[in-house]
Amino acid sequence: MSELLGSDSEFIPIMEDDDFNLKQNEDSLPEHLPLMPLRNTVLFPGVILPIMVGRDKSLKLIRDVHRTKGFLGAVAQIEQELDDPELKDLYTIGTIARVLKILEMPDGSTTVIVQGRMKFRCKELVSDEPYLKVTYEVVEDIVPADDSKREFEAIVSSIKDLALRILKSNPGVPAEASFALKNTRNPVFLINYIASNAEMDVAQKQKILEIEDLKGRGLALTEHLVQQLQLIELKNDIQMKVKMDIDQQQREYFLNQQIKTIQDELGGNPIEQEIRAMQEAAKKKLWSEEVSNVFNRELDKLRKLNMASGEYSVQYNYLQTMLDLPWNEYTDDNFDLSRARKILDRDHYGLDNVKERILEHLAVLKLKGDLKSPILCLYGPPGVGKTSLGKSVAEALGRKYVRMSLGGLHDEAEIRGHRKTYIGAMPGRIVQSLKKTGSANPVFILDEIDKLGKSFHGDPASALLEVLDPEQNNTFHDNYLDVDFDLSKVLFVATANSLSSVSDPLLDRMELIEVNGYSVDEKVEIARMHLVPKQMEAHGIPKGSVTLSKAVLTYIIESYTRESGVRKLDKTLAKLFRKMALKIASGETFHKNMKIADVRQLLGVERYTKEKWEKDATTGVVTGLAWTAVGGEILFVESSLSKGKGNLTLTGNLGDVMKESAILALEYLKSQAGELNIDASVFENNNVHVHVPEGAIPKDGPSAGITMVTSIASVLLGRKVKPRLAMTGEITLRGKVLPVGGIKEKILAAKRAGIQDIILPRDNRKDIEEIKEVYLEGLTFHYVTNIMEVLKLALE
Repeated sequence: MSELLGSDSEFIPIMEDDDFNLKQNEDSLPEHLPLMPLRNTVLFPGVILPIMVGRDKSLKLIRDVHRTKGFLGAVAQIEQELDDPELKDLYTIGTIARVLKILEMPDGSTTVIVQGRMKFRCKELVSDEPYLKVTYEVVEDIVPADDSKREFEAIVSSIKDLALRILKSNPGVPAEASFALKNTRNPVFLINYIASNAEMDVAQKQKILEIEDLKGRGLALTEHLVQQLQLIELKNDIQMKVKMDIDQQQREYFLNQQIKTIQDELGGNPIEQEIRAMQEAAKKKLWSEEVSNVFNRELDKLRKLNMASGEYSVQYNYLQTMLDLPWNEYTDDNFDLSRARKILDRDHYGLDNVKERILEHLAVLKLKGDLKSPILCLYGPPGVGKTSLGKSVAEALGRKYVRMSLGGLHDEAEIRGHRKTYIGAMPGRIVQSLKKTGSANPVFILDEIDKLGKSFHGDPASALLEVLDPEQNNTFHDNYLDVDFDLSKVLFVATANSLSSVSDPLLDRMELIEVNGYSVDEKVEIARMHLVPKQMEAHGIPKGSVTLSKAVLTYIIESYTRESGVRKLDKTLAKLFRKMALKIASGETFHKNMKIADVRQLLGVERYTKEKWEKDATTGVVTGLAWTAVGGEILFVESSLSKGKGNLTLTGNLGDVMKESAILALEYLKSQAGELNIDASVFENNNVHVHVPEGAIPKDGPSAGITMVTSIASVLLGRKVKPRLAMTGEITLRGKVLPVGGIKEKILAAKRAGIQDIILPRDNRKDIEEIKEVYLEGLTFHYVTNIMEVLKLALE
């Protein structure tokens, strides 16, 4: 409300007059009222207003009125630009006023101070010389009725509060203005005074003046004041934000200038130093032109970024990753085949297939000079040395070694990486591993490939298809890098316990090499050459202070472990040498050459008993051979007859496939009852019960087919099974014997149990021919094609 200031910036005090309506003085009003046109303002009753007068007619008018102490009519012009307005150019409603004072200003202008008295309405023009004179009528305000007085008082109070808030937000207004408003008691004068000084154009003020109802005039003024206050608050907010923004920019500029000065003193801008360092490092990289162009383009982006922005660190990390990767940087292969063979034999006992394949690969590299590395997959039971073989292969080839565990991995981005636009994006683990090794042709172990998971994040096994395809991995695309990387020189070696959970497309891309379990003799050699020295050193036992004979090692293997590999054996030896370390540290006496009794004292009672065939076998009991995840096992199939109606009962925690084998066995014997001299009434008057002991252990698979036929036939014919005999094979309803798997593990289990004769399907002869002679010593194999041959060989 800056208009509360006078023209000379001097505050014009409120001259409240309770009688400004002049009802009692209406007789003193002139018959014809002289009009003074007002530009850019509207005079309200009761309000004192300074007006600058410049027109000759207006000057003459105010001097005449001031001399006679008469009245004039102040009326606003409709068009503010007119210099000599006529009656039609003025608003109809105006304010009767008196001249309080005429001021001659130093610049030669004249200012008149007038006070409005009452409203009037122009009627007819009487004269226009020397100034306009009109007939008129007084317009009285409509005072609110008694029932509206409380509402009118609330409106007036609201107007006063709004006006005070507006004054408070305008620091240029003198404090006297607020004081005057607070002490104004006449509500009509308060409305007119605030409307006169409010920031409104002439049309808006004229509109409020013309409202005769005081309540309506107050509401119209309230609406305008609310809008004005909101506008002032909005302006203040904007100014505050702009000021804060400017202050922040100035502060940042000042700090940046200081930083720049400090940096110059210390040797230069670190950003430029980093960029120069990256450029120098890039010159040494052996990457292709395409990768070089990508790097230079991304480096230009980094140069344009502000170091304080989050995007700067993302871009910097991306460029640093590109520089850290071994683009076409290879280690030289060692082509000394005899040395490679010695290293492989030194670190691992057995595993001839794997060693032979590695030596073949090395030989081709030596002759050809360049070869896409094969993708090997070693599969077999746990603890046989699949993972540790990778280190030996890397040493034999003279390459770097890296291992990546895939167990439980269920996010495709772990293989291919994330787009660098994501928050926290990083390369896939393939690229990260190569960055750590600093070589583009390491031996890369993909451990537990059969344990890969799958989730809504994608299928990592499918992402590995590109990695493990020799025809594709020379252009491996990592999402983070977004450029192709050559993996064709990497020797990937995957490991798995079982191939059943690995997808067919993935199997098709790998060269499968089976790693079988160890025999007792092999385990003894592994323990003697590797495990015992390792555990003695790990537990601080001096070399030569304790010795374990082969007999003792054999006892430990057979009595405290049951596995295909040697992991449990390693833990058992660790336990044994911990006990020995306690004896040595306590000063107790002990036997240097450890006996079986000493082992039993340190390790406790035997956990496992050696599997043996049952010497005093009865009819219906047959020894079968089974494959488990920890190696081969022997199992017994028992059958019995009881009076009944020909029902078949199966117990022993059998799976669906094994149950079907028992049903097939019984149905085959029923169909061949005549040839086997079995009375057909036996099937009608007796129930057959087939049981496989150790019912807590789930059992499944078709390998026990011929074992079940022999067991049921034995009890039906009353003939026992020959001693030291075991068998394995699948059967069909027509009596054919089909081949099975896990032959080596089953043979090892048979040797442990003291078996001498083994019945196998004829199609498994090729598996026997691939097994070393040392495993077959003391065993006689009988190859069969049908069940009749099995019964002829097995039954006494």
